[in-house]
Amino acid sequence: MNRIDLEGQHAIVTGGAQGIGRAIAERFLASGAKVSLWDRDETLAAGTAADLASRGEVAAFAMDVTEEASVAAALAASRKAFGTPKVLVNNAGIAGPTVATWAYPVEDWRRVLAIDLDGVFLCCRAVVPAMIEAGYGRIVNVASIAGKEGNPNASAYSAAKAGVIALTKSLGKELAGHDIAVNCITPAAAQTRIFEQISQAHIDYMLSKIPRGRFVEVGEVAALVAWLASQECSFTTGAVFDLSGGRATY
Repeated sequence: MNRIDLEGQHAIVTGGAQGIGRAIAERFLASGAKVSLWDRDETLAAGTAADLASRGEVAAFAMDVTEEASVAAALAASRKAFGTPKVLVNNAGIAGPTVATWAYPVEDWRRVLAIDLDGVFLCCRAVVPAMIEAGYGRIVNVASIAGKEGNPNASAYSAAKAGVIALTKSLGKELAGHDIAVNCITPAAAQTRIFEQISQAHIDYMLSKIPRGRFVEVGEVAALVAWLASQECSFTTGAVFDLSGGRATY
């Protein structure tokens, strides 16, 4: 593993209790960062923080990315623990049901958009002013290949992730005059607990689309995110980084 230098920097990872978020937190700790795990599952997040405590400074903060007040409270608590955040990774998300668009339950549509898109907006809206004041920041948004291509029977997820891509581009341009880089990644599916929300037929469909012939590993995602969160990522902003195993080469 190449060690990316994040020494002493405070990094926030939403959805950091498990899966891709946990892998990113582990990589950040190995790079010397202080990590705030933001997650709605308080018990799981606390357990993850305890598991990772021997690797560096890490703390769990129970919160809901869809609630403005909850985001503000988590930010205040995180800043008290570790200081101004220099890195924000918007990773929290859900898949939603696997169903055709015309049969998609309205309440599920709204829930997926609220977590996967509104949550990214609310976290950026809360953290960016602190980064501007500090004169430095790195934001990495976890989108999806579905946001580029639109997976069938996953319209809410696809629409939300397409929104994350567009939000990244807008915010990147807005902050281009500051030393704040805003980029996103578009991974193919990873074998995490999110698969529990998806039908086997949809899992098989996603795998069939990947030229590499396998799902992305969470450590591979974390490796790219670590570089995007570093000072070395000093010029690129508003960009979309592919992690689709060759599915989308544009």
